[in-house]
Amino acid sequence: MSLVLHHAPQARSMRSLWLLHELGLEFEVVTHTLGPALRDPAYLAVHPLGRVPALIDGPVRLFESGAICEYLCEQYDPGTLWRVPGHPERAAWLNWLHFAETMGQHLAALTQAHVVIQPPEARPQIIMKLEAKRLSKTLDVLEAGLDGHDYLLPGGFSAVDTGIGYSLYLAGHFVPLEPYPNVERYFYRLQDRDAWRKSLPGPGEPVILTRPFYAVPEA
Repeated sequence: MSLVLHHAPQARSMRSLWLLHELGLEFEVVTHTLGPALRDPAYLAVHPLGRVPALIDGPVRLFESGAICEYLCEQYDPGTLWRVPGHPERAAWLNWLHFAETMGQHLAALTQAHVVIQPPEARPQIIMKLEAKRLSKTLDVLEAGLDGHDYLLPGGFSAVDTGIGYSLYLAGHFVPLEPYPNVERYFYRLQDRDAWRKSLPGPGEPVILTRPFYAVPEA
């Protein structure tokens, strides 16, 4: 099989897994557990930083989720999930694609603080509060961007919704979505998609986060 995705449940590779399902492609998933196993020399030959995702497509090897999104759309999308150069929604498509990375920076800091640093009293509370505030500001942007739209682009669901949708999946562990009605309705809409459900952790798979952490303790 040509397409192989290296993936860990709930990690950023979930975006790539979701998109592969949306495209209806045949592919193999190699599931990893986050941690020391990813630093095995055999896997470092696939991803030099020992992270996920990594996508192999014959001679092509990619390990940036945004690049994977563009590549899959360019190579395999019949024209529904991509906005080709010259399309009137092309600029907005690119903007939301990279906005998911902006959200990802804050989510990575929060996830690491909650999962890597133990016990809870040792977590950097000031940094966590700051990152949660920054994450909330990205939700303000989404709230405005979704006004009057079911999805991020007026033309309907596209690949950028998989990137932003995954970010909201993690964001809901750290900040409540209820103050953002457009965002909340949008996220519910995404969860109705069959491809989304297929990208979620399966029975028995290890997960990173299991409950909301809205209440960040005062420093």
